[in-house]
Amino acid sequence: MKHNLLSTLLTIVFIALTSCSEEINDDRIPPAAVNLELSNQGMWDTYGVHGYGQYRKFIKSEKIPSNFPYSATSYTGFGGILLICGYYNGDYNAPLAYDLACPVEAKQTTRVNIDSNTFEAVCPVCGSHYDVCEGEGRPVSGKAAELNYGMQRYHVYSSTTGGYIIVY
Repeated sequence: MKHNLLSTLLTIVFIALTSCSEEINDDRIPPAAVNLELSNQGMWDTYGVHGYGQYRKFIKSEKIPSNFPYSATSYTGFGGILLICGYYNGDYNAPLAYDLACPVEAKQTTRVNIDSNTFEAVCPVCGSHYDVCEGEGRPVSGKAAELNYGMQRYHVYSSTTGGYIIVY
């Protein structure tokens, strides 16, 4: 009898633990073109991110940053691009990129800000927090965590001329 009870309890615990590993929904932001070239060393030195937690926002429609030389082929996604230095593939100074739009709100002008103490992205409307430095945009708290909504990620590729290119 004790063996059956223990076996049943272990089975219930196993099912409970494995059912919590729900996949993050990071596809809430409408698709939008992304192409930002910081492709040479000079551009990267001026507009890139160089240390853990350092970040920069790119929003072409609002000319942010104001002195960035956007071209006709520059696109900054749905709500803009958040470029932040974080941990990826064993590198603590890896450039990571996300759409600035909060996935809960899914509006172009509702953009996350970075909390300078935690380096988390925070939505000013719903209050959700996202791990953008080490968690690939995973929700940490708030409505995003309840709904399992993660931030839209963009690809960051190194350029042969010393910088990086950000694309969707």
